[in-house]
Amino acid sequence: MIRVESSADVVIVGGGVVGSAAAWRLAARGRRVVLLEQFEQGHHRGASHGSSRIYRQAYAGRFYTALAARALPLWRQLEETTGEHLLELTGAVDHGLSSTVLAKARVLGDLGIAHTVLDPAEAERRWPGIRFDSVVLYHPDAGRLHADRSVAALQQAAVQAGADVRHNTSARAIRETPRGVEVASDTDTIAAGQVVLAAGAWTPAVLDATTGASLRLPALRTTQEQPAHFVPLSDARWPSFVHHRGAELVGEGIYGLGSVDGIKIGEHGTGPQVDPDTRSFVADPDGVRRLVDYARAWLPGVDADSARVDTCLYTTTPDSNFVVDRAGALTVAAGFSGHGFKFAPVIGELVADLVEATATGPEPFRSGTRHPVVVS
Repeated sequence: MIRVESSADVVIVGGGVVGSAAAWRLAARGRRVVLLEQFEQGHHRGASHGSSRIYRQAYAGRFYTALAARALPLWRQLEETTGEHLLELTGAVDHGLSSTVLAKARVLGDLGIAHTVLDPAEAERRWPGIRFDSVVLYHPDAGRLHADRSVAALQQAAVQAGADVRHNTSARAIRETPRGVEVASDTDTIAAGQVVLAAGAWTPAVLDATTGASLRLPALRTTQEQPAHFVPLSDARWPSFVHHRGAELVGEGIYGLGSVDGIKIGEHGTGPQVDPDTRSFVADPDGVRRLVDYARAWLPGVDADSARVDTCLYTTTPDSNFVVDRAGALTVAAGFSGHGFKFAPVIGELVADLVEATATGPEPFRSGTRHPVVVS
């Protein structure tokens, strides 16, 4: 039986990395927050699970580079708040087509972010587990985040600040009212001033169940991606890395990083389009073969025959820019396009600003007319 007895300033729908970050930042500002997550804590059905995500600042445009730099002190603040070690700065390298790599170096230089451009021979002396082509960009303020621990820490920090975090609780319907919104969950109906929708691949379905919503999203495409972990042949320290298409690399670009599960590599956004409720969780054999072939050709520091494959979801906008926008009592944070995890704490701040009406969202993140920026 549904009971009507809860109230909050803000209800957040979706307990992945972005929804959890928004819960932390809003609760830290004194807002009464209820976070609804449809699955159990630590589930593997969405986009935020696993042992590793890249944290890097090197983008080809100033917008994302500056935003990533803003996220670093917030990750450190989260670690201090929770006592959890989440971000290890191993440094990161980019290589591949020289024009792509050097464009990133110019942006880092313009923003005063430390970096070095190396030739392939020098890079291979530093990181013998990787074979490099063309020029190599290294920036030290980069590395890897532990994904599962990061989401758990964000929720812990939110609870410490007073948030009510509810797992195994779905938002069934959202209705705008003269006083704000009513969110019908599995257990009750929550009256709130505002709602934040951060439901990842489930965002379109939840928005469809929202009565009176005036915010319209760009088309979101959900794909099942399949990174693989390989056993390293030594205990040498690995940087995070991005190998851009061009130069010697034929085909898709590759990202990679070390983790407690081995050396992780993956293609960016090449998986089949899926429904998040009915996807197979079965890896595509051709995709696995491409990753194994890549490891054999470019990663002499791993056992190329040791691939262990996982699957996760990307929810991507047409221009790969995120959606962080508000209309009325509804704020949406969606479409993080396979590169959003690193930004989560600063996205939480942007969401909190929108909810409190202290700032508007950045133009590239607005849901109406999109404003293309360089994303790579």
